[in-house]
Amino acid sequence: MPNAAPRPWPNSAPAEAHFFRTDVADEGGVAANMQAARAAMGGLNAAVNCAGVLGSGRVLGKEGPMPLDTFSRTVMVNLVGSFNVAKAAAALMQENSPGEDGERGVIVNTASVAAFEGQIGQAAYSASKGGVIGMTLPMAREFARIGVRVMTIAPGVFHTPMVDGMPEAVYQSLCAQVPYPSRLGRPEEFAETVGFILRTRYLNGETIRIDGAIRMQPK
Repeated sequence: MPNAAPRPWPNSAPAEAHFFRTDVADEGGVAANMQAARAAMGGLNAAVNCAGVLGSGRVLGKEGPMPLDTFSRTVMVNLVGSFNVAKAAAALMQENSPGEDGERGVIVNTASVAAFEGQIGQAAYSASKGGVIGMTLPMAREFARIGVRVMTIAPGVFHTPMVDGMPEAVYQSLCAQVPYPSRLGRPEEFAETVGFILRTRYLNGETIRIDGAIRMQPK
């Protein structure tokens, strides 16, 4: 790898962090845990949608057509889950006192470059992430009246726990596909992008790619 290895994953969360086990596809559970989060933190002015599943598989695979359940589950978690979290967050944020520019909160969704250049085997995943991008502007326009911004980040190939067990040759191949810098994205770079969005109030209703200029090939 041409760059230093990513920092190890923390073994424990900071003392001020709170964890609420949530099925994002469960409308009632999301609303209840959003309320609990607001109570635990003494307020809610930002929500970042990061839950997601890969849902990989060919539409016409070796064992036959993709089961509808595979497609439906991917859409339920990635798209419907993002919708559930966004609407539950906005419902609470509208009760906040307005800050500068009348802002009451920010919602940041997570899509993927696969929404633009889905590969073979990513039909379900690409559809779900394309839906997240598609609802960003309509939500931003609707929530303008309550002072809540909506943005989406479309990451490229990032170093997450999913790639930790990947063979070195495969890992290096992924890095080589990224024009510059030729490595996988780092979680802190995603977090810094979220921070930039939170600080910059004129960002609204848009999708930001963070991908090292990668453009995914068919497979």
